[in-house]
Amino acid sequence: MRLLDRHLLRELLIPLVYCLGGFFLLWTIFDLLGKMDFYRELNLSFGDVVLYYLIRTPELMVTVIPVALLLAVLYALTNLARHQELTAMRAAGISLWRLSLPYLLVGLFLTGLLFVISEYWAPRSLDVANEVLARGGKWVTRARNARWVRNLAFFNEAERRIWNIGLYDRKTGTMWAPNVVWDEPNGARRRIVAAQAVYTNRVWVFLNARQLRVSPPPNADYQRGETNRLVVPELTETPEQIDSEIVFSHLSNMDAAERPQLSLRQILNYQRLHPRLSGPDRAKLATQLHARLAEPWTCLVVVLIALPFSMASGRRNVFVGVAASIFIAAAYFILSRLSLALGTGGYLPAWLAAWLPNVTFAATGILLLRRVR
Repeated sequence: MRLLDRHLLRELLIPLVYCLGGFFLLWTIFDLLGKMDFYRELNLSFGDVVLYYLIRTPELMVTVIPVALLLAVLYALTNLARHQELTAMRAAGISLWRLSLPYLLVGLFLTGLLFVISEYWAPRSLDVANEVLARGGKWVTRARNARWVRNLAFFNEAERRIWNIGLYDRKTGTMWAPNVVWDEPNGARRRIVAAQAVYTNRVWVFLNARQLRVSPPPNADYQRGETNRLVVPELTETPEQIDSEIVFSHLSNMDAAERPQLSLRQILNYQRLHPRLSGPDRAKLATQLHARLAEPWTCLVVVLIALPFSMASGRRNVFVGVAASIFIAAAYFILSRLSLALGTGGYLPAWLAAWLPNVTFAATGILLLRRVR
């Protein structure tokens, strides 16, 4: 790595670390002040509260990383421009794109990191955080993030199978009072009612089960049976697919319009259960899919839009970078919310609604950077 690259990265990474720490600290303080009485009611200890916020860190980082990167790039380059360092580098024959390369690589790296966080860590952070809140001995439920789900009912469109579950444990995949009805390939209708069902070795095992099979007409024949343990390999639904059903069923249009709420795995699992979605549900799911793919690229986009705002020649106060970052973040936030709302409502194609903010700001940044002298 050249000395120039190390210098540019050092000028970026130091404010980036400060921005990440500052945003996290501010969010924690404001959230703690607003929920102090709630934590007292749950009888949480100081250690539990600290653990709760540490667990919530991945969820917060999805929002904080792009904003912190935007502010850090603007601050770093504005500071370099103010001390005429950028002018000296360009006078030495270094192009703007070459100067931008270290920052673009950081944006690309954070894009990959953000994808990993949003796909694997953030979706589970709220679930684990709720378990910490439940240590106080009180029932804590937050719709999509609740561990226990009562009276769960859903229809597997792909297999034409109806599930009714009295109580479902999302952590272990255990069911109480399951009732499953479906049609077999030969036309017979089959029903299984059990006291409990567990998912083990990739098959469902029903305990204290009763089953009824009705042969198709004209020779309708009833077959009944009871057993203490019934293994049913025909049931292809997995706990992950059932979990995606729960999450999507509790996803309101308002939540979906804020930001992607589902992981790619949850979206694909739901599509396997409902391959023929139509209407509002199809628009909402498709928008969530494209939004999940587009969200991590925000890191690269904010670098592209920050470069021309901070590389303009002349002495400028570093607070100009702070003001510019606030303006850009607000504009991006408004456009993102608006486009996701239009996509969720079916007024825009899902791919356009998800990618419009990134394409708009990236193209604007590239055009402005080409005009910088």
